Amino acid sequence: MNIQPLADRVLIKPAPAEEKTVGGIIIPDTAKEKPLQGEVLAVGKGTKDEEMVLAQGDCVLYGKYSGTEVELNGEKYLIMRQSDVLAVIK
Repeated sequence: MNIQPLADRVLIKPAPAEEKTVGGIIIPDTAKEKPLQGEVLAVGKGTKDEEMVLAQGDCVLYGKYSGTEVELNGEKYLIMRQSDVLAVIK
């Protein structure tokens, strides 16, 4: 991975949005719900006040409007603070 988050930030690959149809009508990408879970691809080193509890490979839940979207090599990722992550899925 070419991106290394700094401080208490994490890099997340969002889970793909579910394909839904309503009575045979395909919902366009702009109307799809954003996924609220994803996989942690990289983590920062933390800060002196907050140690990193997330690790690479964790499956996490995060808030609907959390993080900043970045695109690298045609793939979309999210960078957010560890505190924006709501839970780890075991």
